[in-house]
Amino acid sequence: MVARIGLRLRASCHPALGTAIVKQSVISKLLQFDIKHLKFLVAAADHGSFRKAAAALKVQESAISRRIRDIEDQIGASLFVRRPDGIRLTLAGQRFIHRVRQALAHLREGAHEVATIGRAQHGHIKVGLFSTLASGFLSELFRRYDEKHAGVHVDFFEGEATDHAKAVRQMELDVAFVIGNSEWPDCDAAQLWSECIFAAVPQDHRLAEEADLAWDQLANQDFIVRDTGPGRQIKDYIVRRIQEIDADAHVEIQRVGRSNILNLVALKRGITLVSESESTIRVPGVEYLPVRGERIPFFAVWHPRNDNPAFRTLLSLAKSMARPAGVAGEPPP
Repeated sequence: MVARIGLRLRASCHPALGTAIVKQSVISKLLQFDIKHLKFLVAAADHGSFRKAAAALKVQESAISRRIRDIEDQIGASLFVRRPDGIRLTLAGQRFIHRVRQALAHLREGAHEVATIGRAQHGHIKVGLFSTLASGFLSELFRRYDEKHAGVHVDFFEGEATDHAKAVRQMELDVAFVIGNSEWPDCDAAQLWSECIFAAVPQDHRLAEEADLAWDQLANQDFIVRDTGPGRQIKDYIVRRIQEIDADAHVEIQRVGRSNILNLVALKRGITLVSESESTIRVPGVEYLPVRGERIPFFAVWHPRNDNPAFRTLLSLAKSMARPAGVAGEPPP
């Protein structure tokens, strides 16, 4: 299919050239021309000769002359004065060629913009988070992505997995990184990595000297979790695991953020659970102890019809780095 472009021609009467273009008032007409033929026109104007233009474009001179005559017939104006030594633009031709150059430049810019978006050189991604970006898989993922796609803008949103999944279904998020292998209706999901679970305890707590902790050691402890982000999921997780050993769980929700929940641990208001990546966040007065045998899987969740090229490139990179078997440590190089 031959690409076509609409150009608006503004012409005015020029009696000296004997060409009836339009009356003195300005008239605009929307005309359709083949882009290739407009390039013939520009080449002829640049070279001052149909012959030289044809040689530059590697086409027959007759093709150049015929197509330009078709354009002149269609707009009802002579664009060139033909002379034995070459051609020169008429006044109408000068005005028209200016519009043509502008239109072709806009097309080139548009094609370049679309191509860069398609290659994910530019774009916008909205990402829902559960885990911290301080270290671990997500930290490495976005470090690598930024190195390859510096022109892509990424917005991060922290919240609960159910809220993230809803936003993904409504195309308000491109992807969410969440814990657990829950079924997410109308979404695709892939496990990417897993992390150990750590208990954050006050530095002088009686458990602080242990190498690791079992759930029976955590029974009857006072837990605190935040009400934002993954806090409520952590609460459900604590309650379920402690009830499995026939003990009582004491969990209090605090309306604070990630850093302040750890500050409350340092103030001996309770203990909390954090993921392996969060255990790199150093808070004075807080010790991190691994919970024996506990790992949680992390999944990417996205809408199957999301065709955002920048997101698709991120997802491809994440899958290439995936450690679904639960291997600890940094992602592979």
